[in-house]
Amino acid sequence: MSSRQLVSIIVPVYNEAPNIPVLHDRIRKIAGKLPYAFEYLFVDDGSRDDSAEAVQKLARKSKNVRLIELSRNFGKEAAVSAGLHAAGGDAAIILDADLQHPPMLINSFLQKWKHGAEVVVGIKRYGRGDSWFKRFSSDWFYRLFRMVAEGEVTPHGADYRLLDRRVINAFGSMKEHNRITRGLIDWLGFRRDYVHFDVAPRLHGQRSYTFRKLFALALHTFTSYSLLPLQLASYLGYFMLLVTIPTGIFLAVDKFVLGDPLTLHVTSAGLLALLNVFLIGMVLACMGMMGLYIARINAEVTGRPLYVIRDHIGSDQVVLRKTEQEWNLVDPEAEHAPVPELLEQRK
Repeated sequence: MSSRQLVSIIVPVYNEAPNIPVLHDRIRKIAGKLPYAFEYLFVDDGSRDDSAEAVQKLARKSKNVRLIELSRNFGKEAAVSAGLHAAGGDAAIILDADLQHPPMLINSFLQKWKHGAEVVVGIKRYGRGDSWFKRFSSDWFYRLFRMVAEGEVTPHGADYRLLDRRVINAFGSMKEHNRITRGLIDWLGFRRDYVHFDVAPRLHGQRSYTFRKLFALALHTFTSYSLLPLQLASYLGYFMLLVTIPTGIFLAVDKFVLGDPLTLHVTSAGLLALLNVFLIGMVLACMGMMGLYIARINAEVTGRPLYVIRDHIGSDQVVLRKTEQEWNLVDPEAEHAPVPELLEQRK
């Protein structure tokens, strides 16, 4: 039996049919030169093109290619989580299917892992094609997020990451549905190292993240990993009270007790309107911020599954059963194994 360690390559896929065979071929050529065995997990997140069929073609040729096909588009975070839950490797590497995460750096990630890192994070470097607005907004987002986040945050960290088996097991114990994978990994901690890379241009297709989606992602990140927005609502409420109460007392005394010596000519209707505007603004601001958190709570208590798998093709041998603390291999005698000589003693 070989003692080589198994590395799971996890690729979330959404409308990436032309890129899949190219990505697999590039990784396979790199993997052939490394002292590890590899399995490839392509998670189809409800693609509308022939992405699933492209992976099936690879699975028919290579037993170490696996397809996890979700029943609809659940989003990239759910797709990555599905891949991590199904990964059977001693480590897992997550990378995008559009080839913007350079496969040639896989060896760099593995070298960091070999020297003790349990999380290896890919850090994006800006290229000449990035606009000043993108650089400015990204820099300030991470500056603000690091100030308010509970735990260490990796600035400009990409989803291109390596996770040790210990981290994968810990990630599997996390239950929330509204998740940002990189945020959860940062929150987990563990020993980490970094690999800096230049983002390559997309080989085929269009980017799926629009400005609107990026803004929604930033808002979701703040409300999911920091209590500061909720605290700001409280601070705003206290500020409104500090302003409206003294102002109301001053105007009331000036008008009704002292007889308006300052000739402000504030009417009773104006006084009430001023107080109402401030109080209503305070209530709306607090309710708006609280509503974001109530929406998160509602999504958690509904108990819906994080994702639904429509089909699972390839590598029947490596099927993981999750316990509270660990993941165990089951059915070790299955007919189709991704790497038959690699059934490690992973209890």
